[in-house]
Amino acid sequence: MSDTPIATVEGLAKHYGETPIFRGIDLRVARGEFVAIVGESGVGKSTLLHCLAGLDTWDAGRITVAGRDLATLDDAARALLRREAIGFVFQAFHVLPHLDVRQNVALPLMLLQRHDAARVEQALESVGLGGLGERLPQQLSGGQLQRVAIARALVHDPALLLADEPTGNLDPRTADQVLDVLPRRTREQGASLVLVTHSAAAAARADRVLHMTAEGLG
Repeated sequence: MSDTPIATVEGLAKHYGETPIFRGIDLRVARGEFVAIVGESGVGKSTLLHCLAGLDTWDAGRITVAGRDLATLDDAARALLRREAIGFVFQAFHVLPHLDVRQNVALPLMLLQRHDAARVEQALESVGLGGLGERLPQQLSGGQLQRVAIARALVHDPALLLADEPTGNLDPRTADQVLDVLPRRTREQGASLVLVTHSAAAAARADRVLHMTAEGLG
């Protein structure tokens, strides 16, 4: 694992209107590191991930990802950074229902104009979905849909993978299967993983576990 951070957060603060969500958030994620963030509902764990991805704004502090200061980037530049360097796995899967599995996984490559059918098939095989590329999302189980989301998030070789409660909608057995795939695939690709979770079992797999409160991470 390299000591060079893939992402840093310094003194981050966020409000919704007059309501403070968090403040004083500091985080350093090394390349190849798996960090789990746990904490009670409402402390802003998911919001922090969205800020790291440049999908949300913040009121104070600084975020850098892959050497880029997000505050200096406009919306188009942030979108390009996400396409090139970041993968995101959502709790609700966010697969497109009108596209088949293969097309859903290929989306990041299409956005980068890097069409690579072999890579898509390899990504599906790596998460145990080989042979299911022509199925539509409604033909899959919840666990299979989350594995589609993992394959899609990693197909373009991002340096940083962000996962927001990826097992929150799954039964315990299926959650364990997803938790076998997610860190394994991330490590195989040499990416860093930041996982927000309420699951002690998920957090136990991490290199480092941070507890988030409204006052910071520790």
